[in-house]
Amino acid sequence: MCTALCFTTKDHYFGRNLDLEYALDEAVTIAPRRFPFAFRRMPAMKSHLAMIGVATTANGYPLYYDATNEAGLSMAGLNFPDNAHYPPEAADQDNVSPFEFIPYILGQCATTAQAQMLLSRLNLAAIPFSDALPLAPLHWLIADRCKAIVVEPMADGLHIHDNPVGVLTNNPPFPYHLTHLSDYRALCAQTPENRFDPALDLPAYSRGMGGLGLPGDLSSSSRFVRAAFMKAHSLCGDDEHESVTQFFHILSSVRHIRGAVMVEDKPEITVYSSCCNTDKGIYYYTTYENSQITAIDMHKEDLSSTVLTSYPLKRTQQIRAEQAE
Repeated sequence: MCTALCFTTKDHYFGRNLDLEYALDEAVTIAPRRFPFAFRRMPAMKSHLAMIGVATTANGYPLYYDATNEAGLSMAGLNFPDNAHYPPEAADQDNVSPFEFIPYILGQCATTAQAQMLLSRLNLAAIPFSDALPLAPLHWLIADRCKAIVVEPMADGLHIHDNPVGVLTNNPPFPYHLTHLSDYRALCAQTPENRFDPALDLPAYSRGMGGLGLPGDLSSSSRFVRAAFMKAHSLCGDDEHESVTQFFHILSSVRHIRGAVMVEDKPEITVYSSCCNTDKGIYYYTTYENSQITAIDMHKEDLSSTVLTSYPLKRTQQIRAEQAE
């Protein structure tokens, strides 16, 4: 379970919650321009756009959960069980494994439009990383400052949807989520008028009653509605700290608290939340255990290098203690 979104003030921001019942060895990972990306069926990229995001590195290969490249294009993979389908290799298409998808697109595309051109001949083929790391059922949010799209590999083909909301969660497929928003078209941020019966004295006894009916559960369809509502009504200045703080507040409205969602006998939690300033290449994150925001600037690293740079996620709570003078 996950939620991803994009958000624009003066700069453009992209990020997500990763909701899982387990954590792997995740780290904020920078792939510089000359890190050699090998692909199972496509030619290797010996040079490419640099990128930053969260990944688990296996045998020297970064398996990205989400990332942003130096041109400002971003991607995130979200769980899509029972719907995701990866076909066999196709001789007349570009066969790319889902675990290679993020570096394949971000390594060579600066915009969503360029990504769509590659997608027109792409086959997300059933090629696992290894027996120990089988393919995860995913769909993806791809976005730049101007446009967001959703990529869903399904049994009847690769579906590419324009995403005017800039939000993605999990099942059902994306068209359902857009249609489902119509069920909540009467919601607003203001105090609603009495349209039930104007002849009755029906006082607005609380603030926030314009949002009555906004779903509060943690299902993917409800998180989609809630994140879209919060984003649509967000009031935020252009300052970097204010923008980043607002982004994390939107994500906090759909975070998973330990014990609220159980997967068999394991609690699903928001392992990390991220927010990347895609214009500046600064990746911000928090973890379930550490609510302090950590920032990593990709441009402070040598982006002409051939070696990955990794920053393990901080999982110990950072608390600032103050004393009266």
